[in-house]
Amino acid sequence: MPAEFPWTEPPLLSVEGVSIRFGGLTALSEVSLSVPRGAIAAIIGPNGAGKTTLFNCITGFYRPTSGTIRLHGRDGSPALERLPIHRIARLGVARTYQSTRLFAGMTAVENLLVAQHGFVRRGLGAGLLRTPDFRRAEAEAERRAWEWLSFMGLESAANRLAGTLPYGQQRRLEMARAMAGRPVLVCLDEPAAGLNPQEAQELNGLIQRLRAEAGVSILLIEHHMGVVMTISDRVAVLDHGQVISQGTPAEVQQDPRVIRAYLGEEDRDPLPGDGG
Repeated sequence: MPAEFPWTEPPLLSVEGVSIRFGGLTALSEVSLSVPRGAIAAIIGPNGAGKTTLFNCITGFYRPTSGTIRLHGRDGSPALERLPIHRIARLGVARTYQSTRLFAGMTAVENLLVAQHGFVRRGLGAGLLRTPDFRRAEAEAERRAWEWLSFMGLESAANRLAGTLPYGQQRRLEMARAMAGRPVLVCLDEPAAGLNPQEAQELNGLIQRLRAEAGVSILLIEHHMGVVMTISDRVAVLDHGQVISQGTPAEVQQDPRVIRAYLGEEDRDPLPGDGG
């Protein structure tokens, strides 16, 4: 069930007035939303609404034309729109993708070790001499890799090549890789895409466990309304690059603007596939 939060506290992530243009096309226009600390927040909307473009701005793949994106939500906190991808990742923002982007020729555990390269003291001298700091960091990376494989139910697949895993396991491995980078915010881009109903139900439980046991905040893009409406605390709806509605799942479901965006009329069920 969605959690209750002190919404007056500064949010973990604050997006304020973000716009981005590609030539003459405005992909996002004055988008503002926030992710409270410890929340599961969702971004929904029709295809082409700008959801992944917004993710790309938050995680540093795109630089907005205007607006600010702040982690920890206070003046003086890091302005993510000015930082390169690797700096944003080091601050604790991780993501997955619509299509899995694993290292197919590496094993599952190797994928998680690579995700932690920024936390292992490297350098030619440290590697050759196997300094104590290097060995400790390497051992910690291995421990965390196995910890997340276990969390995701992938221990038996640890030494299999990532590219040979079933699709559902690849999706979970990508989530494990994101978590191995020690994030405070995880951005999940359509995590239920391609999953069967049982896998989607298991995904709900995994996401809720990530919030409860790992203490991370989660921002997800999802078309599977059964996932969104079951686990989200807050939902923002994008349409044609603009936020047309924000609130609890129940509030968003009843918003006439959302109904029009999805169905083109107001006398139908609130959202497709919400299962009630």
